[in-house]
Amino acid sequence: MDVVEQIRQASSILEIASQYTTLQKRGSKYVGLCPFHAERDPSFTLDPDKQLYHCFGCGAGGDIFALVMEKESLSFPEAVKYLAERYHIPLPQRSPAAARTQKIEEQLVQIHEQASSFFRRHLHETEEGKTALNYLHRRGLSDETIEKLRLGYAPNSWTALVEHFSERRVSPELLVKAGLAVPGRKKAGWFDRFRGRVMFPIFNITGKTIAFGGRALQDVEPKYLNSPETPIYSKGRVLYGLNFTKEAVRAQEEMILVEGYTDFTALYQAGFVHCAASLGTSLTPAQTALARRFAPRMIVNYDGDAAGRRAALRAVSLCFEQGLDVSVVVLPGGHDPDGYLRRFGPDAYRKILDQKRTGLEFLVEAHTGGKPLKTPEAKTAVLRNLLAEVDKIPDPIIKSEYVKNLSALFDVKEEFVRTQLKTTEAGTVPASAPFLYAEKRLIQILLRDPDFIPAVLAECLEDDFTSLRSEEVFKAVRELHGSDSPVTPQALSSRVDRDLWKRFSGLLLEPCEPPSLEEALDCLMTLRKIRLDSRLRELQAKIIETERKGDWDVVRELISRRDDLTRLRMSL
Repeated sequence: MDVVEQIRQASSILEIASQYTTLQKRGSKYVGLCPFHAERDPSFTLDPDKQLYHCFGCGAGGDIFALVMEKESLSFPEAVKYLAERYHIPLPQRSPAAARTQKIEEQLVQIHEQASSFFRRHLHETEEGKTALNYLHRRGLSDETIEKLRLGYAPNSWTALVEHFSERRVSPELLVKAGLAVPGRKKAGWFDRFRGRVMFPIFNITGKTIAFGGRALQDVEPKYLNSPETPIYSKGRVLYGLNFTKEAVRAQEEMILVEGYTDFTALYQAGFVHCAASLGTSLTPAQTALARRFAPRMIVNYDGDAAGRRAALRAVSLCFEQGLDVSVVVLPGGHDPDGYLRRFGPDAYRKILDQKRTGLEFLVEAHTGGKPLKTPEAKTAVLRNLLAEVDKIPDPIIKSEYVKNLSALFDVKEEFVRTQLKTTEAGTVPASAPFLYAEKRLIQILLRDPDFIPAVLAECLEDDFTSLRSEEVFKAVRELHGSDSPVTPQALSSRVDRDLWKRFSGLLLEPCEPPSLEEALDCLMTLRKIRLDSRLRELQAKIIETERKGDWDVVRELISRRDDLTRLRMSL
């Protein structure tokens, strides 16, 4: 019996569901208020014999795995692991490469949790930390918020953290891999990356510490310093604070998106808890996809300066791609949310939120400068740019309405406007898609030491690189290797899209650790797991959609396919 079936037989959907709502027995079933949407009258029904649930209000439904995935925001393999641990069911043995990767990731998470405790202790228990604590209080943060967000302080010392971990027999090399230490440039040794800074732990969606952001207290550059990309942290795949606010975001069906952790803490302190931060102005497709899992609407509130407006334009474009209902708030006077709240207060900020503009209105104003277009040529150029953005919207009805709006706004016949739409083919990877840490690192390794290429390609499956931003690069590597041609940056540049290669060539110049075959295979395994997780999410979405239609024969077939895919994923 496989692990999925063991969990089904050992687990209780009634026990798990009772964590999220109060259920009353009615005949052979149980009824309660739905944990997925606000309601006064109970419409959530659970059948413990069939191990299924369904809400007649919002349409949510499924088995115990779907329940845990939805409420805990987990992928299917993560839900399997969660339930296996809950009911003490051993998971199958993983491959050696996967076991190595998992061990390293677990070590890095443990290091970050210990570092977080170290920073918190220095904030609350040292004289130096009192200055940082006073700084946070002056910014309006209460002790409750400071504790909730687990803020800390990195002492103004070159080696305090390195020495702390040395006493616990954690190697400096592992601290470097975690992004917490750096090797000396002019002087031999290892030094703390963060010194004299208020520390903001960065969490994954389940609340594990995976990185840090540090705000300097003294007049030093950079004012804000973040962890580098590591095996457990990719900035473009995390929304800061969402682990704290995901239930509020889900309840409001809306997320306020700000730029950084100081903006987030200001909103959180002021009671606007349905928020998250993109950790910089470069919002990514992965972040918008993560936001879409929790809410259908997003309010983008970046800084009110020129850079913030440009970032908001990009955010609107990415939200269109994800089918998010996006609006934009531009704060007056170039304020950021933190500064605006501290100066004018929550009530004024709430009024500003009420004055938000739709994503389309913001795009029109940005492209026209808020002024009438005087020539047909200018009108045509702007309209084509706007249609290129509207064409990204996946919902044909919403897209059609936007086309009508633009047609009326620019006084151009609707049929002429529609001829300008050029819908992207399904499966195309957006040019703006970010590189995953594993794909970036794998290319770095293969180009720095081409002797590893035969061993890596021998382990590759046909679709390991499908839908990756670098798919074209790996295809070129295979072709060059298959024709016994040297795999060099020069050879790849002639076979890869120019814009893609411009982005990739910059990654090849980044300083990095010496390559190893073991790390290359670990990267390959990580990419394979990401691909399988993506396919599992797609299958789960189809299962939910088919359940709502009541086509139970298809549901059973999809569940069977999901289980087969899960067994493959759990074996890695």
